[in-house]
Amino acid sequence: VQLQASGGGLVQAGGSLRLSCAASGRTFSSGATGWFRQARGKEREFVAAIRWNGGRFYYADSVKGRFTLSRDNAKNTVYLQMNSLKPEDTAVYYCAAGSGVILSQVTNPNAYSVWGQGTQVTVSS
Repeated sequence: VQLQASGGGLVQAGGSLRLSCAASGRTFSSGATGWFRQARGKEREFVAAIRWNGGRFYYADSVKGRFTLSRDNAKNTVYLQMNSLKPEDTAVYYCAAGSGVILSQVTNPNAYSVWGQGTQVTVSS
């Protein structure tokens, strides 16, 4: 499977963006699909994920209430709607997938085996 992330850009604080993660080669059907971000000089951190077994969504505390995951099974695409963006949300955002990701691993980037190329999100103050 290959992942294609898109939708990043420059937005003012308080604005919104929607990121897309489209999969090709295989459908999302097991494990988890997640979004991670990496700001300059910082480690990659968990943002949000969906576990396909049960369809539950998981969010980092820093984005709860502002970011929302959704999926379009027909397009094999996962979306990350980002509202009320803050300057501290500025980062390169990556989507990732792992067919063997279990509940305890959802927030661990090392559990994901396939990564998209990343898309830059810049929030100006």
